[in-house]
Amino acid sequence: MKPLGAGDPIRLGPYRVLGVLGEGGMGKVYFGRDDDGGTAAVKVLLPELAHDAHLAQRFLREAHTARAVTSGGVARVLNARIEETDSRPWIATEFLSGPTLDDAVRRYGPFGPDGVRALAASLAATLRDIHAAGLVHRDLKPANIVLTSTGPRVIDFGIARPEHGLTLTTTGQVPVTPGYGAPEQVLGLRVGPAADVFSLGAVLAYAATGRRAYDGTHVAAVQYEVVHGEPELDAVPPELRVLIAPCLAKDPAHRPAPEQIAGAFAPPPGADRIWLTGALAKDIERRGAEADRQATVVGQGSGTGPSRRRLLRTALAVGGVLAASGGATGAWWMLREEPRKIPAAGPARDAEPLSILVGKHGTPPGELWGPLPVAAGPVDGVVTTPLPVLDVVVFAAAGGGLAARLTTDGKEKWRLPDVRPAAGLVGLPGNRFATAGSGGALLGFEASTSRQEWSVGDADTGRILTADESAVYLVTRGGKLRAVDTAGRKVRWTVPLPGAAVKAPGPRAAVGTGRLVVFGADGDVIAVDTASGATVWRVGNQARSALQPLVMEDVVYLGGRSLTALDIRTGVAVWKGKETKASEAPQTGAGGWGPAASWGDMVFAMDGTTLCQVFTELGGARQMNRDAKGPPPHTPPVVQAGTVWVVQGDGQGVSAHSIVSGKRYWTWSAESRGPWGMSGAGNRVFLVNDGRLTAVPTVEK
Repeated sequence: MKPLGAGDPIRLGPYRVLGVLGEGGMGKVYFGRDDDGGTAAVKVLLPELAHDAHLAQRFLREAHTARAVTSGGVARVLNARIEETDSRPWIATEFLSGPTLDDAVRRYGPFGPDGVRALAASLAATLRDIHAAGLVHRDLKPANIVLTSTGPRVIDFGIARPEHGLTLTTTGQVPVTPGYGAPEQVLGLRVGPAADVFSLGAVLAYAATGRRAYDGTHVAAVQYEVVHGEPELDAVPPELRVLIAPCLAKDPAHRPAPEQIAGAFAPPPGADRIWLTGALAKDIERRGAEADRQATVVGQGSGTGPSRRRLLRTALAVGGVLAASGGATGAWWMLREEPRKIPAAGPARDAEPLSILVGKHGTPPGELWGPLPVAAGPVDGVVTTPLPVLDVVVFAAAGGGLAARLTTDGKEKWRLPDVRPAAGLVGLPGNRFATAGSGGALLGFEASTSRQEWSVGDADTGRILTADESAVYLVTRGGKLRAVDTAGRKVRWTVPLPGAAVKAPGPRAAVGTGRLVVFGADGDVIAVDTASGATVWRVGNQARSALQPLVMEDVVYLGGRSLTALDIRTGVAVWKGKETKASEAPQTGAGGWGPAASWGDMVFAMDGTTLCQVFTELGGARQMNRDAKGPPPHTPPVVQAGTVWVVQGDGQGVSAHSIVSGKRYWTWSAESRGPWGMSGAGNRVFLVNDGRLTAVPTVEK
């Protein structure tokens, strides 16, 4: 550890800065102490880079990335924020007074076979947890593994994502550590979890021999060996060589999974005592004692007497163990926080609908709760539709991520800050939902508790479309249509889509009876087989933009230039000669026949400014109300109890209509403008507009 110098901060948030643990081309890591005596490592962006808003955002994204992994084997974030005084972002982590694997091998020599097995089993389990969160670490190396009294810990999530994130390295440096990055990573190809397995193999070879498996006189030579050469494993004990070699396969598909590695390397009883005995254990203990001493000295120096900075310089200069034991590389920081508390599941509780007499006055009743300024704004002109499940309504939260509030009173129940609801939010069977995580991962959660149940790291989620009992259907970030098997947690199939079909804000889709119906942004409709992705039928020029299809039993209803009902399996028209043309031509995102909504066996849709009930058996529709403000946006109506809810033109409020007569009871929030998200459950309607979430009542039938 080095003493503070000119320009170093005295305080970062709640932490008094005591010394410098390390620094690079992008920032510094400081040793800090809070007012309660707790120590932390505080990673901060350099002042000259802090005013780059994009760079600062990427810096803080490292904290959010690390928080996505719930494992005792990773470095976890304690706090992260932007300093108000100088706008410098920082990440605080629990201080770890242990050597890195790199430092330990250089000081104490290679590990024995049992030690390598213990190291391998622990790191493989940690990689399993990282991958389960939909992440790829991408920079596993001896310098990013800290040895503690409880085992190894993986640190530095700065590039743990398909796109390059921020680490404490020189600007422009390629984020591949020579000799540890996988061949596909060196070549700039897309990397998956198997890339971390390659890095693990290289780490284990180093731990067993003290030498890198791939070496050379310069970086380019090392990278060439990684891609084209063979690893140098002659010095690895034979019983370990046969286990490490498959991890270093050139083809990612030929590398074992972390679960297989953990099983194959299972150490004998007592092997994990390597962290508790011998020179390594004494080193860990000595570093911890020195860190505690320095923090105590500073805590006692808060009154009169020599200045704090002078005390620190004295303490650090008097042969401190940390400085004598390897300085910045010896003492490092650990990302650690208490596991996120999972609330208990709760039952659904229906609201009592209002008397039909309330609707006769034309005045909106009071809200059930809200409006609450807690929701995210629109993305590409579209608001994420709130999802009511059991006792909660799940929605895209202001500030990022998802949040859930109780349907009964609007109180917050849980929050998931590190997911990406702008990529979609879809309900799943069993009161579950799916959304997107970091790096395009697809994540599955239990809705009432927010407990994560599964992830598919290589889903490459761009936009989630819909789901059925066995798969989630999405558009990849590259614009392809993809089915992800939720039981097998793997990609089922991927097929191309025309570029015009996926332009923002993207297509809409519905699924049923072995068919996925995709309404493209170009107005064309296709149906693909859910088992194979093969196109079964197609309808061209149905609209000028995407509309949400409605599937009821074996029929799909399509809005646009006409209201069309097709056999979902064959694409054959159900209403022979009864196709109902729109009273006005559709515009992009509004007008024409809007998307349909169902309630029991009833179907409702807007034909321009007219609310209609659709005759599902014979075709045609009954006009129920003509006084909507137009052109209404293509937001599907919502039906609850005896009320049909419709968004008005230009987002000028939401009108409530009788499900029987179509009479307009009232228009709620007529002064509003902009896009709405709308859903209903339990005799409540949930509305999102202008960053506000509201629950409103319905009228009895």
